[in-house]
Amino acid sequence: MTHPIAFLRAATRLMLGPLDSLKVAERPALFRLPASCFRLLSNVRTVALRATFGLAFSLFLSAYSLHAQNAALEPLDVFKLSYVSEPAISPDGQRVAFVKNSFDIMADKRDPNLWIVNFDGSGLRALAAGPASSRNPVWSPDGQRLAWISSQEGRHHLMMRWMDSGEQSAIGEFQHSPGNLSWSPDGEWLAFTQFVAEMPAKLFSPVEKPEGAKWAAEPTYTQELVYRADGQGELEPGHSHIFVMPSNGGGAVQLTSGPFNHGGSLSWSKDSRRLYFSANRRPEKEQMDNPQNSEIYSLSIADSQIEQLTDHDGADTQPVVSPDGKSLAWLGFDDQKKGYNQMEVYLAPIDGLKNKKILTLSLDRTIGQLQWSPEGDYLWFSYIDQGEAKVGRVSLDGKVEEIAQDLAGNPTGRPYAGGEFAVGPRGRFATTQGDASRPPELAVGTAGPQKPVQVTHFNKALFLQKEPGKVEPFWTKSSHDGRDIQGWIIYPPGFDPAKKYPLMLEIHGGPYSAYGDCFSMEAQLYASRGYVVVYTNPRGSTSYGEEFADLIHHNYPGNDYDDLMSCVDAVIEKGFIEEEQLYVTGGSGGGVLSAWIVGKTDRFRAAVVAKPVINWFSHALTADGPAYFTRNWFPAMPWEDPEHYYRHSPISLVGNVKTPTMLLVGDEDYRTPLSESEQFYRALKLRGVETALVRFPNASHGIAGRPSQMLAKVQAVMGWMEKYGGPGEGGVRP
Repeated sequence: MTHPIAFLRAATRLMLGPLDSLKVAERPALFRLPASCFRLLSNVRTVALRATFGLAFSLFLSAYSLHAQNAALEPLDVFKLSYVSEPAISPDGQRVAFVKNSFDIMADKRDPNLWIVNFDGSGLRALAAGPASSRNPVWSPDGQRLAWISSQEGRHHLMMRWMDSGEQSAIGEFQHSPGNLSWSPDGEWLAFTQFVAEMPAKLFSPVEKPEGAKWAAEPTYTQELVYRADGQGELEPGHSHIFVMPSNGGGAVQLTSGPFNHGGSLSWSKDSRRLYFSANRRPEKEQMDNPQNSEIYSLSIADSQIEQLTDHDGADTQPVVSPDGKSLAWLGFDDQKKGYNQMEVYLAPIDGLKNKKILTLSLDRTIGQLQWSPEGDYLWFSYIDQGEAKVGRVSLDGKVEEIAQDLAGNPTGRPYAGGEFAVGPRGRFATTQGDASRPPELAVGTAGPQKPVQVTHFNKALFLQKEPGKVEPFWTKSSHDGRDIQGWIIYPPGFDPAKKYPLMLEIHGGPYSAYGDCFSMEAQLYASRGYVVVYTNPRGSTSYGEEFADLIHHNYPGNDYDDLMSCVDAVIEKGFIEEEQLYVTGGSGGGVLSAWIVGKTDRFRAAVVAKPVINWFSHALTADGPAYFTRNWFPAMPWEDPEHYYRHSPISLVGNVKTPTMLLVGDEDYRTPLSESEQFYRALKLRGVETALVRFPNASHGIAGRPSQMLAKVQAVMGWMEKYGGPGEGGVRP
């Protein structure tokens, strides 16, 4: 029987004749969307044609209902995805507020709205839907009110909902978006952080121009080490500060001041008189010398007096006061001038933080999202273990136990491990739970042997119709030293092990991060085109312990190359890979490794290097984190040890490159600036190597931050690889 997608295409061609093919042909080849993505109805001009289309579409639906499981994911399906984030459990444990994220195809953006569901899965409904985005839901201590941040067209409101009546209202409006909302235990106050603009520094006053004259814009003047940041562009002078306002509405009061940023989480004392926060309030020179050297402070609400509570060389962050107000827990690490530092859980009496103890030494993983249980007997946290995001908890005497698995985060990009959770009374919790076959939904559970129960099914309709590629984990030994390296294979939908398939190696960034068993629309689209997609966690990846991550300290890129090649070889040995059709791509840290790979081997037919570092010397002095990179990633400053910087730069191997290599980068990328990609592109052009440079207008380091950008990135990657023998649009299974 003819597949419904093919049938619909044929019916459309009959109605529209050459118009359809003309519009396809006019699109740039690298970014052409599959024909099945066209908005066919908009091209139907007459009532007769609409009637014909209606008949064809009815037949299509009939066929589709029988064969929907055979349809592969297509680019525009990204706009049908939804995922859950920011769960918040009510104090009585009966309800969970959360953010439902969908995607607006007309506005080309994520659309976050506030929803709620009962813990037993009943009563699912939207609380705040519409054009305004909603985030950061927090319950009042008595559970009678719910506060959150709402933003629309540059206007930011602090919203309040009264749960008994269902009424809601804005209780504050702000020029800059608040963050880190926190209720006082007595319910009287809301604390938050917010950016406060300052007057820009000036060295001189410009000459006054004649009225009506059209002079050039005034030059800018700065003495800041970092004056622009990725995703923000040129930084407006100012700092983030802590505010409080009455929870019943009224003016907000700024409690902190000075040239320091106070942008982290906030925790209240039991008596609602003090706030605990983390910041680096050292003089500017010391901040530059060690930007991660934060401390814990307490802040008096009545008179804004600040007291420093910790003092050690390293990070102290995310303070949380115990429910009884007697203890303080926080996350931290001792500084070792490394790129990777493993966060531990610290605990101390609130009136004597120097008497701290570390609770998580038995768990060789970094910790995040620290929360007290309402009863005060456990500290809950998230961590990633061998590519899988989990929820754990530790007792006050240091006993660690795993509570839940399969946390997952944003599904539109690459398969990074992550996710969120919230803890409630009596061991109850909520997580954003997903896996490689489905985006994160809300799941709830209770500490114990029972698995969490999924209570939302926002993606049910999409995956009734579409079949994602199967994802399978594997392990292999590194050819360098025999270490175990973990990877995953995404098989094309309808995979036949008797056939041969092209292989695409996709490399994660960081480099201190981890891929996992998580849904990735980007990787699934590659699989739908006909690639066997391989992604891995080579040495340097997190979630395998501190020693494994430290293997690339002052040695990146290095033997992670051997790990990647070993994973490729392991998949080839399975017998279904066409060895003459190997392709490689990666972004950020993965872009570094992709560029490194083509300088080390010509076994890949084509490569796409996304937002890379090509020259560590130039990167260290032009990126938006110069103090961090030069201090923690290298043994010396660039001018003190230029040979080390050069030895680990892909530019050092450019003379070896034979592989056709395309570069992708955002025009406003300040993390791995445009000039890095331009260096490699121009070097390859001078050598006569096939190359291309794709620049994403108005895009930062997250070049796939908007849905259309992700689609353009995917189409560019597949277009370049198709040019060098990879599967074309016909590679999508009919």
